[in-house]
Parts: sequence; C-alpha cells; structure tokens
Amino acid sequence: MERLWRVRHHRLQVTLLLSLIAPFCLAGAQQAAPPTLDEILLRLENNLDRYDKQVPNFFCNEHVVSLLNYGTKQQSTITDSVFRVTRNLSGTLIEEHEIKVVNGSPANGERVGGPVTLGGVFSGGLDAVSLRQKACMSYTLQPIQPGGSGEPYIIQFTTLRNPKLRAECVLKEEGSGRVFVDPVTLQVTRMELMAPHHAISPGEAGVWNISINFAAVSFAGQTFWMPTTITSTATPSEVYVPTAYSFSARYSDYHKLEVTSHIVPPQ
Repeated sequence: MERLWRVRHHRLQVTLLLSLIAPFCLAGAQQAAPPTLDEILLRLENNLDRYDKQVPNFFCNEHVVSLLNYGTKQQSTITDSVFRVTRNLSGTLIEEHEIKVVNGSPANGERVGGPVTLGGVFSGGLDAVSLRQKACMSYTLQPIQPGGSGEPYIIQFTTLRNPKLRAECVLKEEGSGRVFVDPVTLQVTRMELMAPHHAISPGEAGVWNISINFAAVSFAGQTFWMPTTITSTATPSEVYVPTAYSFSARYSDYHKLEVTSHIVPPQ
C-alpha cells in the first residue's frame, strides 16, 4: 500500500510539472503571425493619410550639395537654406526655400539654383507605396524572418506596364524600387527608386536613382517620419561625353512653424 501511494504521488508531481510547462509552450506556439503584404500596405496608406491631413506647417535646416560632372569638368553648388513646408487654403503642401548661404558666402536673394534641383519629396515622396496604388504597382514582400528578429520588412515595387494607368498613378514613369518598413511602428525608414528612362533635362533622358532616409520627428506631442537625407544621381543615355548629375541633401533641426503675437498696452 505504501509503495502504491509513492507511485501515485510521483505521478502527481509529473502531472503538476506538465501543467506548469504547458502554458509556456502554448504561449510560444501562439506568437503573433507576421503581417501580410496587404496589411502593411494598408498601414502605410493610413500613415500617408495622417501625414497629408495632420502634419503642421514646419521648417528645418537644409544642406544641399549639387554636382554636374561633364567629362573631366565639374560644376558644383553648396547651399544652406531654411526649408519650409506649409499648407495652402486648399490643403496642398507647398515646399519653399529661404537660401542663407551659397558656396560659403551669404546669399543675396538667390533662388535655389543648379546644376541639380529636387522637389516634391516632402509633399508626396512615399505615395507610390500604398494599398490604393495596387492598380499601378506590383508589390512583393520579402520573406519575413520568424521570431521577430527586428529586421525591417522590405517591400519591392515595380510599375505595371499599362500606359493608360499613368494618369491615375503617383509615379508617372516606368520605375522600380523598394521600401524598408520598421516592424514596430510600420513606418518607412528608407526608400529606393530607379527610373530607367527619366527625363533629366530638355533633350536628355537616362537612368535616375534616388534614395531617402526617414526618422521620427515630434511636433507638439505628435510624431511624424521625415526625410533626414536624400541622395539622387542621374546619368544621361546616348551622350558623347560621360555626364552625371548628383544631388545630396541633409535635413535637421525640425520645428513647427508658428506665429505668436501679444498685445502691448498703450503707454
């Protein structure tokens, strides 16, 4: 009888041990599945919609290096500006530059000059990657590593070969690229785009590559992801002299653009 009780007691200990282990095994087996391509695209579309509707007027510092390499010759311009993005009465985001220094000398009313200029990144740079653009783009989500490795999700995109869709599409020309998406915030941290037949200048077309890095910026308690660096190169095709245009910009010290006033009592 005593031996039988000991056996049963031993079995009871094993049963209790298994009952303690089981919840941990079940928790591991029930880890959240990685998001699907459409789920990520929907989140990116929501991010774009929030940015378009809620980002305040803001300004930041802009440092631009613009280069033209023509054979053995080089033309360059280095510009430091106050860069502003404001919303007009219709809600459209407008980009403006207040140039402070050109090639190390104080600016005297100069406009942003060449040899290379670039615009539109802040008012529509990420619009090509969203659920609403699936009629214009082919999207592919690279395999996601299991177990939450922390690596970014990577979505590759390519324009569909249907010229009739161009009027409805954000990207009006043939192109391909990829975006890197932070797995925690589902915000784009980097975008790369290549357009093989880009109109570089009147009478010149060629390969255009652009890459944009993004980081979180806070305005009065709201966080938006803004460009921190932009790098662009364009190489014309069918030219007698090797030619390359390049543009490199750095953005820093973001601030909400506000106007304050106070009433001065009469003396």
